[in-house]
Amino acid sequence: MHVPHNSFVLVADGKKMLFFRNEGDGEFPKLEVERKEVHENPATRDQKTDEAGRAFSSAGPGRHAYSETDFHQLEEDRFAAEAAEMLKQRALRNEFDSLVIVAPPRTLGELRKHYHKEVEKRLTAEIAKDLTGHPVEEIEKILIAQ
Repeated sequence: MHVPHNSFVLVADGKKMLFFRNEGDGEFPKLEVERKEVHENPATRDQKTDEAGRAFSSAGPGRHAYSETDFHQLEEDRFAAEAAEMLKQRALRNEFDSLVIVAPPRTLGELRKHYHKEVEKRLTAEIAKDLTGHPVEEIEKILIAQ
């Protein structure tokens, strides 16, 4: 993949965001970390306070359980929305012309829900992979191979 010089590269998952700037050229990216955010997100069992409730149905006999809320997933989705908002603010300030986003499929889907038109105009590529735990050199190699 060709990653233009000075491109903005976001590598994210549901709890970690890495913002890079490509200081290299299009063929040989050299990613420099601009910002890093890590968000603590305990498991759902550690976030909920009570079990799902039960209700009696007025429409008929029997009891119906409410579905479990996945607080962990809700928090990951909120974190992705925050990343999209940050991209929007930076795009509106013209801080980047080209954007590459690397995220696991679920996070990428959540980000897409929140893209602003200015972010979409600058979006060069999306890569559906989880690379937040990889060293920068490995991320650069994966970008070149795409």
